[in-house]
Amino acid sequence: MGPILILYYSRGGATRELAYKIAHGVEQAGAEALIRTVPAVSTECEAIADDIPSSGDLYAELSDLEQCSGLLLGSPTRFGNMAAAMKYFLDSTSPLWLRGALEGKPAGVFTSTGGLHGGQESTLLSMMLPLLHHGMLIAGIPYSVSELSITKSGGTPYGASHVAGPDNQQTLTDEEAKLCIAQGQRIAELALRLHK
Repeated sequence: MGPILILYYSRGGATRELAYKIAHGVEQAGAEALIRTVPAVSTECEAIADDIPSSGDLYAELSDLEQCSGLLLGSPTRFGNMAAAMKYFLDSTSPLWLRGALEGKPAGVFTSTGGLHGGQESTLLSMMLPLLHHGMLIAGIPYSVSELSITKSGGTPYGASHVAGPDNQQTLTDEEAKLCIAQGQRIAELALRLHK
């Protein structure tokens, strides 16, 4: 079985923090977690941009997606949608779509926002759309995870989320962290069952 790919984009670090909590859940379920990020979209020409980031996690390659047994996709919210950098990367996955390389693999999504009503759910839904086109099996967080019913910050049945605050200084609440771990476990467990 291949790893569970946790692919994220983060500017202020909140979405990255979610990714690492999710990875913890993946590993608790007995699967390998592979964490990757995507480069920022900028005016810098791709031909001269570095292939390896100067710090942090490595950039994802299409082969990471092809070889994974499950995917958790994360992005901060940008006006109720995923960040341009993540959309730009997903737009490059047509070769995988043509081969059906992601069909039947479990997937989930996660996000962070500046405020409680910053568009968490619409962002999560927007990230599901390309995954559905790839034929992936979308799984959210069920209400049997008790933190989903008591959270007063982030956390949705569509996927893990975090309210980072307008200055990006709010740390993960206990409920948000537990929901991340639960989501990682769920996708990993689904991948393990499907791999049998």
